[in-house]
Amino acid sequence: MRYKKALLGIVILFLFSFDAWADAPIPKPKGLVNDFAGVISDQSEKKILSIASEILNKTEIPIVVVTMPDIGGDEYNDYASRLYSSWGIGRKGEDKGVLLFVTIKERKMRIETGYGVEGILPDGLVGEIRDRYMIPYFKKDDFGEGLLMGTAAFAQVIAKNTGITLDGKVPVKRAKKEKSALGILPVIIILIFIMGLSRRRGGFWFILLPFLLGGGRGYGSGSGGGFGGFSGGFGGFGGGMSGGGGAGGGF
Repeated sequence: MRYKKALLGIVILFLFSFDAWADAPIPKPKGLVNDFAGVISDQSEKKILSIASEILNKTEIPIVVVTMPDIGGDEYNDYASRLYSSWGIGRKGEDKGVLLFVTIKERKMRIETGYGVEGILPDGLVGEIRDRYMIPYFKKDDFGEGLLMGTAAFAQVIAKNTGITLDGKVPVKRAKKEKSALGILPVIIILIFIMGLSRRRGGFWFILLPFLLGGGRGYGSGSGGGFGGFSGGFGGFGGGMSGGGGAGGGF
């Protein structure tokens, strides 16, 4: 009898342990924008939805945005892949879709692409969009703007390759680069040198001051195809598969 109780205890312990090791649950999709973490402003969400809806209606390619407060310790690449598969982003057999995924607590993001778009969105281009237009905003916790810029950038690529014209205008712009004290150190050194030299020649150094301090623009602002107020409905999760392509990383 004592052995039976001990065995029962081991089985119960194993079941609880298995539950603890189980993968974090996948939520049900709400649409093209799924802000489960509550980090996207209403204004940014409307713009993202407008762009993604237009792309979906004109090309049948869904760009899906997902934020999660956390993923329970899961590996973020694996979680994004499971989410893509569970939702079946894109049409079955065509497998054309893009997932923009962010988990806030883990400070990780993943862009997952379907088999059908890997030709126009190779990993190198996806990584470039991530690094230029998304990660800089995520580092400042501006998730709405980062996801908007990412959505707009992918929409431009898809529109160009499918031969469609997008309405409205949402420029794709990089985040401003924060300047550090080390960044202006060379300017300070040059200024001190010119001030010392100019003492002998009538003090002309102040004329150069605007040129020395006027400078950098940080990240440039690129603009391309427009996006706008199209508000078409949500529709296209139909069993699409991910090809394992894309890019991810921390911020």
